[in-house]
Amino acid sequence: MSTEYFDVVDDNGIPTGATVERGRAHHEGIRHRTSHVWIARRSHGKVQLLLQKRCMTKDSFPGCYDISSAGHIPAGDDYVVSALRELKEELGVEASPCELTDCGLFRRDINTTFHGDIFLDRQISRVFLLWLDRDESDFILQQEEIESVLWLDYDVITDMIGSDSIPHCIDPDELKLLEPHLL
Repeated sequence: MSTEYFDVVDDNGIPTGATVERGRAHHEGIRHRTSHVWIARRSHGKVQLLLQKRCMTKDSFPGCYDISSAGHIPAGDDYVVSALRELKEELGVEASPCELTDCGLFRRDINTTFHGDIFLDRQISRVFLLWLDRDESDFILQQEEIESVLWLDYDVITDMIGSDSIPHCIDPDELKLLEPHLL
């Protein structure tokens, strides 16, 4: 596996011109970018979101429910290119840039430990919404990343996240970015 490098960014997600190796970024808390794509559909009069369940071998948040598709942005790439690549790699979904609704930037700082290692994640994420009505079985899952996917009503997700009734790594403030686009 080749070493991944990220652009070091400022608090607005603007690359500084420096790059950092993935492990160092997470060990030292160096700010970098990610793209997040929430897949939504309407079912029985309600909005549902697709959640992925992360594999137990993931270096962060193993076994937790997460955003439909998300990934770090390699040095030199942009948010949209990365979002579309992650959709294809993780879920087998091909989409075009015009299908993504830009819901804004989200900043998140995480200080924790996984598998006995320090994990300091300083992300600037561009959050997108993609409307796609597809059965769970129609997604082609990247086995080394995703254990399964699950459609849930938006209000059920917010309740479960708020009560911590499922293992998750979803920030409720990020979900709020989606709300104006879910009507």
